Amino acid sequence: MRRGGKRDIAQEITNLIIAKIEQGVLPWRRPWRSLTAGGRPLRAGGQAYTGINSILLWTIADGNGYRSRFWMTERQARELGGRVLKGARPAPSVYFNTMRKTAEPTLAGEEGGVRFIRFMRSYLVYNCDEIEGLASHFHPDPLELVAPDPSEHQAAIDAFFGPIPIDMRQGGGRAYYSPGGDYVQMPPKAAFISSDHHAATLAHEYAHATGAAHRLGREFGRRFGDKAYAFEEVVADMTSGMICSDLGLPCELHDSHASYIEHWLSILKADKSAIITAAAKAEQAYKWLASWSATTRQIERSESHEAPLPAHA
Repeated sequence: MRRGGKRDIAQEITNLIIAKIEQGVLPWRRPWRSLTAGGRPLRAGGQAYTGINSILLWTIADGNGYRSRFWMTERQARELGGRVLKGARPAPSVYFNTMRKTAEPTLAGEEGGVRFIRFMRSYLVYNCDEIEGLASHFHPDPLELVAPDPSEHQAAIDAFFGPIPIDMRQGGGRAYYSPGGDYVQMPPKAAFISSDHHAATLAHEYAHATGAAHRLGREFGRRFGDKAYAFEEVVADMTSGMICSDLGLPCELHDSHASYIEHWLSILKADKSAIITAAAKAEQAYKWLASWSATTRQIERSESHEAPLPAHA
């Protein structure tokens, strides 16, 4: 943001990308199909944005749920017969330029040298979802999503998640747990690559929900300090892995695992006993979620007889 000085576009872009990564889902790599039109963001003339503009506008479109791939300035919109809607949210598009600067002559009268200074500038663009009056090709056709085939483990998945008393809502293009509203938000199941991917993502978000004060009251205190968020991601990731294993699903289903590598490393390098704590917290989360389903009753009966865990249908 600009406050009486130059706008630091590079910092704004960096902050936005970091925020997206910390949400646990990279807009260019996730286990569900985006509700936005596929492909790189496009300029008014149809040319694809490149470099940081591509990543930046992709991220903003994902966060705001835009479906159009096209972006343009307010002036371009007017020239094409369109009008930017009131309240539309502009996004920065950056470009680099070079300035030629000649140094002052020296005291001895010698001519100064010439320097070329590279600098970055930005201008504002709007997504065509927030521009009316444009030709139809700037707006994609309604996206028809077809629900994926049921998983071969669907009965076990339904038995596990069905009884859990956590509010789960569907819609939009993001998966997350809302602490304030105490609900899990999921994209429509039809947007997922497979039913197994849907289950793996749901497991991760339900794991976050177990940490609420009225459930397990998961807190990390001073020990983890500013790394508490990263630690929570590790716990949710491990919990999801336990659930996937229990249901017979591949644990690598969650395509955003790569975005958690930094979380894992930052925790493990700082505290050699952190992995032990994380495993214990994840086990608590898993048992709380499983306690609502018939699965846990089977496990408890097995453990009481010291028999192997039964395979799920």
